[in-house]
Amino acid sequence: MVDDAAPGSTTNDSYCDATITHSPTTAPFVVSPLPKRGWGDEEHHDVVADTGDLSSVPSEVMESLKIEDETTLEEPIDSNITAVTTGDTPYSSASTFEDLNLSKELLKGLYVEMRFHKPSKIQAISLPMILTPPYKHLIAQAHNGSGKTTCFVLGMLSRVDVNLKAPQAFCICPTRELAMQNIEVLKKMGKYTGITSECAVPADSANYMPVSKRPPTTAQVVIGTPGTIKKWMSGRKLGVSCVKILVFDEADHMLGEDGFQDDSLRIMRDIERSSSHFQVLLFSATFDENVKNFVSRVVKDYNQLFVKKEELSLESVKQFKLICPNEQTKIRVIKDRIFELADKLGQTIIFVGTRKSAGVLHKALVDLGYDVTTIKGAMTNDIRDKIIKEFKDGLTKVLISTDLLARGFDQQQVNLVINYDLPLKHDPSSQAMKYRSSSSSEPNFEVYLHRIGRAGRFGRKGAVFNLLCGDQEIKRMDKIQKHFGSEVIEVRDTDEDIEAALKSAGLI
Repeated sequence: MVDDAAPGSTTNDSYCDATITHSPTTAPFVVSPLPKRGWGDEEHHDVVADTGDLSSVPSEVMESLKIEDETTLEEPIDSNITAVTTGDTPYSSASTFEDLNLSKELLKGLYVEMRFHKPSKIQAISLPMILTPPYKHLIAQAHNGSGKTTCFVLGMLSRVDVNLKAPQAFCICPTRELAMQNIEVLKKMGKYTGITSECAVPADSANYMPVSKRPPTTAQVVIGTPGTIKKWMSGRKLGVSCVKILVFDEADHMLGEDGFQDDSLRIMRDIERSSSHFQVLLFSATFDENVKNFVSRVVKDYNQLFVKKEELSLESVKQFKLICPNEQTKIRVIKDRIFELADKLGQTIIFVGTRKSAGVLHKALVDLGYDVTTIKGAMTNDIRDKIIKEFKDGLTKVLISTDLLARGFDQQQVNLVINYDLPLKHDPSSQAMKYRSSSSSEPNFEVYLHRIGRAGRFGRKGAVFNLLCGDQEIKRMDKIQKHFGSEVIEVRDTDEDIEAALKSAGLI
């Protein structure tokens, strides 16, 4: 996998900014330890994996296992990733996966199953920090689609003792869909290791079992949502005394006040009481200042990777805005302009602000003869799983979603995102909820960034159309542009403009 070239780079060696030094000879990159700095300093089913004895396989055979992917991916411009380390541990950036001293079983999984060629930039910098003793905590921020999942999945697999039949690695995710997606990646990457895993998410109706009747979990890696994991722990079905590594995927949401902060902290504190030493990995594409400050208080003595907010929006994804006089015009633009021209493209996700909007848009498009599916939080787990599977299998091309899928959802065939509604911030306080109106809500910059990151995965081309209705939405779009310092090009409601936009995005 080849990801993430720095903007303006003239060589592929530009992994970091001034905090990483590069010898003029062939010596590896070295991340120089720096003094501790805060964020403000810078602008159930156990799945037993297939096993195989690879101990006698020579290195040249392992090298031959690398399989060239049929598609050559374009390296996305991933800005300058800044590394800030603490203590005196030197970290050498990894130019190959062999540099990481991984087991032959893991290397085979990376090359044969994942079809990776070499580490992406975020992987090259973060994996030595994750895998090098004394296993310091890591707070890592990087672009959507830059390979963050591989970083923490490989970190978990590397730390597990396959002979110890007990939970040793946890990954906490904000949604059922993301947890299930992550465990599929782990099963694929760890196919030859013999490591067992279990997905701790609310069960569908066919597989529901009360916690009291569950057998104790012996899976070595557990990936799930905070509520279910906490229930299993409280019910003494999930032991934590052997946990070596705790991952928070979409960490800003997991530890944010408007997210899963309480459950996440309880899980972390329970592990602290039972496990003598464990490593915490916090990964996300976004960390607002409140979350950064909170994390700095909760997690001590950590290394950091981050990028400046103005460099976060993906260069491979072109952003457009189209002003619509009313909601009906939004629907007509989707049907007559975008869908007609994008008919031969990959898949499309349309993001809406509310469940009601999802229902209205779904009915309107179905009545017009379009085959679309819709996912929202109020649905049963069975239906949500079915919709996701159909979309992942390519059986449906258009998916309408609330922000349920804004974070982490990975479908590489998605190259078009439509923001039917812009994402808004919601103050959870009772007083704010009482007087809140959509006209006074501020745009949610972090969710906007996650939404557009569903297109253009791993450097592929992508386009985002923001449909704006009324002065308030136009003002919100202006604030988004100013916040990220990125251009969102205005297009008119004409076939010529939409076609030109899609051509400039490299989609037609």
